[in-house]
Amino acid sequence: MALAFDDFGRPFIILREQESKSRLRGLDAHKANVAAGKAVARSLRTSLGPKGMDKILQSPDGDVTITNDGATILEQMDVDNQIAKLMVELSRSQDYEIGDGTTGVVVLDGSLLEQAEKLLERGIHPIRIAEGYEMASKIAFDHLEHISTRFEFTAANIEPLVQTCMTTLSSKIVNRCKRMLAEIAVRAVLAVADLERKDVNLDLIKVEGKVGGKLEDTELIYGIAVDKDMSHPQMPKRIEDANIAILTCPFEPPKPKTKHKVDIDTVEKFQTMRGQEQKYFDEMVQKCKDVGATLVICQWGFDDEANHLLMQRNLPAVRWVGGVELELIAIATGGRIVPRFQELTPDKLGQAGLVREKSFGTTKDRMLCIERCANARAVTIFIRGGNKMMIEEAKRSIHDALCVARNLIRNNSIVYGGGSAEISCSVAVEAAADRYAGAEQYAIRSFADALDGIPLALAENSGLPPIDTLTAVKSQQIQENNPYCGIDCNDVGTNDMREQHVFETLIGKQQQILLATQGKYAEI
Repeated sequence: MALAFDDFGRPFIILREQESKSRLRGLDAHKANVAAGKAVARSLRTSLGPKGMDKILQSPDGDVTITNDGATILEQMDVDNQIAKLMVELSRSQDYEIGDGTTGVVVLDGSLLEQAEKLLERGIHPIRIAEGYEMASKIAFDHLEHISTRFEFTAANIEPLVQTCMTTLSSKIVNRCKRMLAEIAVRAVLAVADLERKDVNLDLIKVEGKVGGKLEDTELIYGIAVDKDMSHPQMPKRIEDANIAILTCPFEPPKPKTKHKVDIDTVEKFQTMRGQEQKYFDEMVQKCKDVGATLVICQWGFDDEANHLLMQRNLPAVRWVGGVELELIAIATGGRIVPRFQELTPDKLGQAGLVREKSFGTTKDRMLCIERCANARAVTIFIRGGNKMMIEEAKRSIHDALCVARNLIRNNSIVYGGGSAEISCSVAVEAAADRYAGAEQYAIRSFADALDGIPLALAENSGLPPIDTLTAVKSQQIQENNPYCGIDCNDVGTNDMREQHVFETLIGKQQQILLATQGKYAEI
């Protein structure tokens, strides 16, 4: 290969023996696409289930990420192949829509591609395969509805929600604290949920992390935690029954919008200007005091003179608070964001029962917690951990648990995990294949075989003999007519997932099957 330049100085590449190179066509092209998809699925396969391995990913900048969240792994992977990129988008779709099951959807996708390759070698046309898969996915979709059960819960009885969130956290690095984190996630979702409309706004749940302490120190704050401290070290660190002024205007003299220049050639002029500035600061601070504010939260900074005046007038203040946090504080405290000092009125102040500064260990790190707010519909999950990677993975794990709790509030139907739902669907699809004539029947049977890919991966990752374990469980399901038998990954001694309390949301599982099937049209 050589590099050359054209008349305009633009580089182009000359490939040696270019005339001897040929494009991939027909079956070879299909196989190349399938191989790319299988390679991506294989890399994620080992991350599936409670015994799945975590992946260490290094970015081009040298940043290290440790995770077993499928969507995160694929986001961080440097994927060039176009078909492999489709699988990345597939896991992203599952993450956006459901929030959990991102690894499972890619593993199922890989199994479907593997089965499609065998059908292509037998001379079955890709369109026939895709149509057969579509038919099979409808059968599996309806069968999931049939084997699902409803989980009744109330604000007083949150145990069903906690159990389902624990299943999600079982496969994560934080599984030793899964009970505690599941309860935190459920209580956070219920705090912001509208149970009548079955709606949850996850934007009202802020997830904050600080290095230090241990995972067990993670807590739920019914309010907002801001990674800031008081602007002056002598300001009070604890304010009860606070009236909060939320400002997006800085404590500084007004500046003309046009370019300006001030010529000061005498001491008197300087004194006059300084006195005018002081007057501005005085008026601003007095305005906040007059409306009854006991705490000022400002989006911008203010200089030392304003800071000193605030401290002298006994008006605690926090500066440089981000716009998103400012909005959450306004929602939680029932206050209004004020863009000008002239518009500040008592009815625009937010109310909070307690504002306290929280410090950590021997370091100077501090955070401001705004609790017992007038409107408790904004909460913060505050995570502690030994290092940054642990905290980032805990954030991802809690995001999955929050999404599962939200999905159960939207639709409280669940199916049982441990591969039991896939095995049951595989049996149902296999039985239904006889009703279809034509080449699609082969594709439907292949779909049933592909569904076995999930329990096979679970057994493999748990150190069990995959084929022996799968056939034993499938035989047990058929003999006992029990669709709740799955892979005993944790070696509890029972295959019944109801006894093991391993649950997954119905809409999450249905979405996995639909997305994995639709991904095939482009890939085969």
